[in-house]
Amino acid sequence: MRAFISIKFPPKILMHLKNIQETLPEFTGKKTELKNLHLTLKFLGEVSLENIESIKLRLRKINFNKFETEIKECGFFDKQEEGGILWLEITNCDNIQKEIDNSLEGLYEKEKRFMGHLTIARIKKIEDKKRFIEAMGKIKPPKLSFIVDKFYLMESKLTSKDPIYDEIEKYNLN
Repeated sequence: MRAFISIKFPPKILMHLKNIQETLPEFTGKKTELKNLHLTLKFLGEVSLENIESIKLRLRKINFNKFETEIKECGFFDKQEEGGILWLEITNCDNIQKEIDNSLEGLYEKEKRFMGHLTIARIKKIEDKKRFIEAMGKIKPPKLSFIVDKFYLMESKLTSKDPIYDEIEKYNLN
């Protein structure tokens, strides 16, 4: 199965994220469905059922305190000549990500460079990239913060329409 470890967003935050998506400048592509919005702490890729059990055991041993995160600025990763990924910065998740990396040592390489971000749209084409990036710079998300009190081991099933994410196991923080 294809798996990843993530943080989910509370319903109140999801509604604000939907409002932000509605203010995006025009593009050809797809906005991330609300039900699929998450912060990936660690992408695991294809994992055998045997390894999933080992991963679950290791993640259960994580002893980490709840923490506050905040959604900050909008950004754009250029993926190809015309498109890319629109994201929102998610702060203060570095330490939980390192804790997860440490718990999976020997099974997975540690992240070389982690940047907490939420993909809000995937862009295939922009008519005027310069104007688009200028419009993106004007989007100022409201101060959105929430307490992270759990993280999830998730399965990702790729379909022709949208990925389907199913929870494998939930891990509560102290």
